[in-house]
Amino acid sequence: MTVTEQGLLERDKDTMTLNMGPSHPSTHGVFRIILEMDGELVKTAEPEIGYLHTGIEKTSENKRYQHVIPMTDRLDYLSPPSNNLAFCLTTEKLLQIRVPERAEYLRVIMCELARLGSHLVWLATHALDIGAMTVFLYCWREREMILDLNEEVAGVRMMTSYIRIGGTMRDASAAWLRKVRQFVDYLPSKIDEYERLLTKNPIWLDRTQGVGAMTREEAINWSLSGPALRASGVDFDFRKQRPYSGYEEFRFEVPTGKNGDVYDRYLVRVEEMRQSREIISQALDAIPAGPYKIEDNKVSLPPRSTLHSSMEALIHHFKLVSEGIHVPRGETYVPIEGPRGEVGFYIVSDGGNAPLRVKLRAPSFMAIPGMCKMMEGCYIADVVAVIGSIDIVMGEVDR
Repeated sequence: MTVTEQGLLERDKDTMTLNMGPSHPSTHGVFRIILEMDGELVKTAEPEIGYLHTGIEKTSENKRYQHVIPMTDRLDYLSPPSNNLAFCLTTEKLLQIRVPERAEYLRVIMCELARLGSHLVWLATHALDIGAMTVFLYCWREREMILDLNEEVAGVRMMTSYIRIGGTMRDASAAWLRKVRQFVDYLPSKIDEYERLLTKNPIWLDRTQGVGAMTREEAINWSLSGPALRASGVDFDFRKQRPYSGYEEFRFEVPTGKNGDVYDRYLVRVEEMRQSREIISQALDAIPAGPYKIEDNKVSLPPRSTLHSSMEALIHHFKLVSEGIHVPRGETYVPIEGPRGEVGFYIVSDGGNAPLRVKLRAPSFMAIPGMCKMMEGCYIADVVAVIGSIDIVMGEVDR
């Protein structure tokens, strides 16, 4: 404000600053955006993060490698197996080991189930933000089935820690694999049901088409990844371009969009759900027999049944539990395709049983600047649609 010659107060500019968050249901976490408004139009959007800071990266440097895995569950807490896999693949690269083929298939099944569960939560909350409550209830119904599958194989519903260095925590039973088959056979009709409610709904189209659009070049320059990048027409998926954990064995398509708007990001994720279902189905058809973890006593615990009959197994068990895994000196980074985009851990080892340095490449964190750029020129009512279309998780942003 300035004072005129007549002694009157006068505004320096005709915009208003509006704080959205940090406690706002549509920011999907403890997240604040400072919006500069010209009437109902957003001129600039400035993010403010750090309200949920957990220090997981620094804490990981004071824990043994196998003890870091439960912490990775709590980064992107909607897709724990993806975080487990990224950390384990990086550690296994330093160890120069490869897990058995059955373990790779089990990892793929768990990660694709997690991708489905994550996309179901995204669609449920995104639709609710825009006013479609029925879809919220339907998506939650299917996600509960995935959580039940998690509980049966890993003992818990969400923070599974199922993927371990050298393989998985336990084998999957034939009965569990049959239940996964029943779920993937049941799912396609439900995805069709979501689309019948939304894809051609005139209200949904009005709220999503042409909103928060980002061109191919802009998406690349703003470091987007995952569905947000592919919705802008960039055909890049680590599972295809740089396969890991046996993904080269599976046939699936990488959906892309043309306009890079909220609607295209919706279409891409819905199609990704169908592709994840197809990957799981192929994995169930071809899962091989064999061990579910590497048979190396310096990396994996020996079978519990051998501890009463083998002194060697008992010694290896004791040393692994008391000392942990000693990872050779070196540094590396392994990226994977998580539900929100590129997830990768950069790990530096000094040869000890705990990492010297851990750094996470979190897709939600990388997407926030681009997301705020998308808001510029939108109406205030469109801000929640843009945030929902990016599907940020603050657990990995404020790590």
